[in-house]
Amino acid sequence: MKQQRLSCDILIVGSGPAGLAAARAASRSELSIILLDDNPRPGGQIWRNGPGVTLPGIAREALQVLQHPRLRYLPGTRVVAGAGANALLLEDVEQALLVRYQSLILCCGARELLLPFPGWTLPGVTGAGALQALLKNGLAVAGERVVIAGSGPLLLASAATARQVGARVEAVLEQAPLPALATFTAGLWRWPAKLGQAVGLATTSYRCNAHVLEALGDDRLEAVRIQQGEQVREIPCERLACGFGLVPNTTLASHLGCQLQANAIAVDRYQGTSLARVYAAGECTGVGGSELARVEGEIAGLAASGQTREATALIQRRTHWQAFAERVSETFALQPALLRLARADTLLCRCEDVPYAAVAGEAGWSEAKLHSRCGMGACQGRVCATAAQALFGWTVPTPRAPLVPARIETLLMESTPGAK
Repeated sequence: MKQQRLSCDILIVGSGPAGLAAARAASRSELSIILLDDNPRPGGQIWRNGPGVTLPGIAREALQVLQHPRLRYLPGTRVVAGAGANALLLEDVEQALLVRYQSLILCCGARELLLPFPGWTLPGVTGAGALQALLKNGLAVAGERVVIAGSGPLLLASAATARQVGARVEAVLEQAPLPALATFTAGLWRWPAKLGQAVGLATTSYRCNAHVLEALGDDRLEAVRIQQGEQVREIPCERLACGFGLVPNTTLASHLGCQLQANAIAVDRYQGTSLARVYAAGECTGVGGSELARVEGEIAGLAASGQTREATALIQRRTHWQAFAERVSETFALQPALLRLARADTLLCRCEDVPYAAVAGEAGWSEAKLHSRCGMGACQGRVCATAAQALFGWTVPTPRAPLVPARIETLLMESTPGAK
């Protein structure tokens, strides 16, 4: 296996809206930039490219930075571990890389919160964001009946994507109550672009104060049992996409030692973290949408490249979009009933087949892992640990290396001098 050592002035992890904005801002300087992402294509979830996908103009413009002569783009590249001061150990399908940097910008995005409920492991059940990603990558669902459920604006976006490729969206079930949604909608005049998006995504299949109780079927999904208000009914369907919002992806930041606040990376006025020359932007600092992610990314890129005056000029715009993020968080806060959907035999950890009852009485995440192997499978707790935080209020310990499954040759690279 090949090994390669690289160096740059600014290393950016994540090529979604925040990462691309950071790269574009930093490229106005004379500094060298490396931009990496574990996905094979740039754009993140919201600008995920794929067969038949037409990206909006703002995305196409953002992607032009990948052609900059001082920027090196590394797609399909995962961060394995921190490698001492100002260095990260990386891996792609062909090689291991050790990258040294002067400044680091974390734009690691967010993960979908998946809460366990009876039947959630049946084939045909995915997250709302996961279904959207699959559709953008070419999954054929024409003519299939789809139910989308959970919480947050992502539900409507996923429903729109499903309809565009020919799916029959039977219902979009939002757990938030009508009064909260009405207040939220009435305040959207402050963000005209978001009001326009809401109007464009509106659908008659949208139901508020509604949530999934159980996915039904033998070998695969056949129907979903839902509750809307006091009414319980079943909806036949071939697919259920259920996501309960997004949570910041803080794995790498926590591993490196960045301070967290409210389960997100804590940042200062210029998106700086608690570590010198390490910045963070986008959903990993708090979920707020692509507009907030872009302005945060731009501030981080400017600050990391010494363009402080230009960064200061963007703070008011960031405040504007932070206010929107706060409204979203308040409106779509999860109802307590959603944290009680799992039965004793409902799997919490799908990788290791660990049921809810096996961990519900544990004192914390470490004890749950020791006694049940929860979180020790292929996903390394990315799904079940996030769910456990929401269900039990547990604090997940600092992630240790390797952050992802990696080849032995990659892990040995730090001790192999002069590898090429």
